[in-house]
Amino acid sequence: MNELSHVDREGRARMVDVSAKADTTRIAVAAGELQTTAEVIALVKADGMPKADVLSTARIAGIAGAKKTSELIPLCHQLALSSVQVEFGFTETGITVEATAKTKGPTGVEMEALTAVAVAGLTLHDMVKAVDPGATMNGVRLLTKEGGKHGQWTRPETDSRAGESIADLPDTDLPDTDGRTAVVLVASTGAAAGTRTDTTGPVLAEWLGGLGYSVRGPLVYADAEIAAGLADALRLAPSLVISTGGTGASPTDATPEATLAVLDRELPGVAEAIRQRGTAKFPLAALSRGVAGLSGRSVIVNLPGSPGGVKDGIAVLEPLLDHLLAQVAGGGDHDNQ
Repeated sequence: MNELSHVDREGRARMVDVSAKADTTRIAVAAGELQTTAEVIALVKADGMPKADVLSTARIAGIAGAKKTSELIPLCHQLALSSVQVEFGFTETGITVEATAKTKGPTGVEMEALTAVAVAGLTLHDMVKAVDPGATMNGVRLLTKEGGKHGQWTRPETDSRAGESIADLPDTDLPDTDGRTAVVLVASTGAAAGTRTDTTGPVLAEWLGGLGYSVRGPLVYADAEIAAGLADALRLAPSLVISTGGTGASPTDATPEATLAVLDRELPGVAEAIRQRGTAKFPLAALSRGVAGLSGRSVIVNLPGSPGGVKDGIAVLEPLLDHLLAQVAGGGDHDNQ
């Protein structure tokens, strides 16, 4: 059995000395869920709560909480966080919270990710308590971590310590039995830094939800971090990943290269159809370098980071998706005519 790292030989609490450890890139993802009522969910979606901007306020609180982790938890180290992202999803009676924390240093960011989830969840509770004082924040847990000498760790599908199985996880994390799981990924340095508001990701999430997909995201990553974003999006092997942004000719546009690195097979006709639809109305759409293809059994499609590009992508993809996903799953008519 491993010794507890925060206890010395005399059983006294201690702060672990990490000065001899190498600096590596470290990422941790944590999740939780606020259980509430269907009335609250409807009000939050419609921005109709007595305290407005519920999700925006909770997101800011979660990020601030992650930055204050070493002050809240006595034996945690002070870390220079390179990124904290907090995302929300909905079930019929719950708001799911997922936080991703990143740093480059000698120790991990698990506690920062967990603190972000907990503080965001408590803020949600504060925002909805006027309507539902009985709301509860449940299942705060680490999902994945990577970096350091132990490398990658992912929570097992069934973990007796947590008392949950994969069937108990919120809809945003569940593989759907009908294969209708999707992740929306946004490549935007400004949106990741909070200096601009992305409008493309929510449009895609709403569209996919209307088609019956269980949608995770939008996950927002800076252009330079899009490879990590794709790894995050593929973590639970969804049937579909749609990205927006980072497809142009700018030196920072890296989405096609990051996508090609994880593809097993390309679907060039899908990418060309999206470009052709765009150039018919806007000649500069020809500059988009977006690609499409298969990573395992996950379909990945890059869309431009503009509302018009997303609209064109939706128009091309909607009549194709059912047949495409059936083929990837091994069924359906394989004649492309």
